Amino acid sequence: MAPPAPRLAVAAASLLLALAALTACAPDNTPEGGLTFTPTPSASTSATPTPTPTPTAQAEIPTDCRAILNADVLAQLEGVPLNDPAFGPSGTQPDGSLICVWGDPAADATSLVTTISYVSRGPALEQLNKLADDEGFTCYTPDAGTRCEKTWQDPNYPVTSGRTLYWRDGVLIDTRYSNLAPTGYTTAVVAAVFG
Repeated sequence: MAPPAPRLAVAAASLLLALAALTACAPDNTPEGGLTFTPTPSASTSATPTPTPTPTAQAEIPTDCRAILNADVLAQLEGVPLNDPAFGPSGTQPDGSLICVWGDPAADATSLVTTISYVSRGPALEQLNKLADDEGFTCYTPDAGTRCEKTWQDPNYPVTSGRTLYWRDGVLIDTRYSNLAPTGYTTAVVAAVFG
C-alpha cells in the first residue's frame, strides 16, 4: 500500500533539508586524498577582480663605496682617504648595511660618512618626520623617494656641516658631513642603489 501523498512530500522535504544541512556543514579544506569540487563558471557570470597590492621590490645595497659614486663625484673626492680604520667600522657590515667614511683622521673637521641600510617604511618615515618637525630638516620627494636635508655652522670650527637622508623601497641612505660636500653626491648614490 503506497503512503499517502502528504507523508511522501514531508519525507522528500526532510531528505532535501538533511542534504542541505550536511552540505552547509562540510569542511572548507578537504583532507589529503579527499574529493574536491571546483565549479566551472558559466559564460554569463562575470566577476570583477579585486585589486591586490603589488609588493615593492627592495633594492640591493651595494658592497663597494667607490662603486656608488660616479666619475665626477670621485674626482671631487680625489686624495681623500676612504674607510680609514681610525674612524671605526666601515665597509660592508654583518647586517648587510654599507658604511662609507671619507676623511683624513688628521683633519678634525673634515669628513663625510654615508650609511646605507635596510629600514622598513614605517620606521623610516617616522624618523624623517621627526627630523622635519623637531630639527628643522627640509623634506621633499624626488626620484620616487623621500629626501630630508639640513646644513648648519659647526659650533667648534668655521665650517659647514650637514646631513642628508634619502629613503625609498626599504633602503635608507644617511649621509653626515662636515666641510666635505661634493656636488651631486647623494644623487650619485641614489642612482647607484636604485638604478
